Amino acid sequence: MHRRAFLASTLAATLVPQSLAAQSTERARRIGWVTAQTAASLAPYVEAFRQGLSERGYNEGQTLTIEYRYGEGIDGRVPELARELTRLPVDLIVAQGTAAFELPPLDLPVVFVISADPVSSGFADSLAKPRGNKSGLTLMAVELNGKRLDLLKEIVPDLRRVAIVGNPEHPGAHLERGFSEETGRQLGLRIDYFPTETRDKLADSLARMADDPPQAISILADGFAIQNRKTIIDFAMSKHIPAISGWPIFAQSGALFTYGPKLTESYRRLAYYVDRILKGANPADLPIEQPTTFEFTINMRTAKTLNLTIPSSLLASADRVIE
Repeated sequence: MHRRAFLASTLAATLVPQSLAAQSTERARRIGWVTAQTAASLAPYVEAFRQGLSERGYNEGQTLTIEYRYGEGIDGRVPELARELTRLPVDLIVAQGTAAFELPPLDLPVVFVISADPVSSGFADSLAKPRGNKSGLTLMAVELNGKRLDLLKEIVPDLRRVAIVGNPEHPGAHLERGFSEETGRQLGLRIDYFPTETRDKLADSLARMADDPPQAISILADGFAIQNRKTIIDFAMSKHIPAISGWPIFAQSGALFTYGPKLTESYRRLAYYVDRILKGANPADLPIEQPTTFEFTINMRTAKTLNLTIPSSLLASADRVIE
C-alpha cells in the first residue's frame, strides 16, 4: 500500500502543469497605492488599474497584494502614508495625483500618474528620460487646449473672447496657457488669462469677469480646479456663458463639454509600469507616456439652458451625451 501511494503521488506531481508549479513557488508581490484623494472619487480608476494588472497575469490575493492608502482630502497625510507602506514593506509604490509630489525620499521604485508636466515637475529631463526612481504617466496633453477651443468655436460661431482659468503653480500650466493663446490667435479669439491658485484669487478673478463677462470660460484641469469646479461652473451659468474643460467630471458638474484623455485607459496603462518594474526594469529606463485615447463628453442639459445648438456632427462624435 505504501508503495502504491508513493507511485500515485509521484505520478500526480508529474501531471501538475509547469505554470501552476511555478506559480506555487513564485513569491507573491506586494505594491502600495497612495493618494491624497478619497477612495470614492477614484473608484472607477482603481478598478481600471486592477483590470490592467489582471490582464498582465496578476491575481490579487494570490500573486499580488495591493495596499491602498487614501489621504481622504486631508492635507499633509501622504508622507506618513507612504512611510507606512515602506514599513510593510512593499515592492514599489504607485502615487496618484498630487501624492507624487508629496512623497518623502524613498529607496523604492515609484510609478506615478499625474495631471502635470513631468519635466516642469522635475521628474524628468524629457519624457524619454525620467529621473531617479520614478516613471509613469502624465495626463497633460497641451495640444488638447487648442482642440477644445476649436470645438467651442463650432458651437459658438460668433465666439470672440474666452477666459482661461488655471492654477499658475500647477507644473506645465504655462504650456497650456501658451497653447491656448496661440490657438486663440489662429482662431481670431481674444484670450484672457485668470490665475486661480487660491480661493481668494479665484474669487477675485470671478469678480473681475463679472464686471466684463467673457463669452466662454476654459478651465485648465488641475487639482485646484477640480476641487472648485462647482464655483466656476455656477458662475459661468449665472452669466449665461459656457464653461469647458478636459476631464469628464467637469461636464458631469455642468460644463458644456469636456475633451481630454480617457482616464480609465490611462489608469489601466499604469499596470504596464508595475509589471515591468516587478520584472526588474529600472524606472529611469521606462519613458513617461502621454494619453493616446481621448473622450468627448457633451452636457445637453447645459446646452439647452444656454440656448446653444450642438452641431449633429459633434453629437455623433461624442463618447457620452448627458441628457
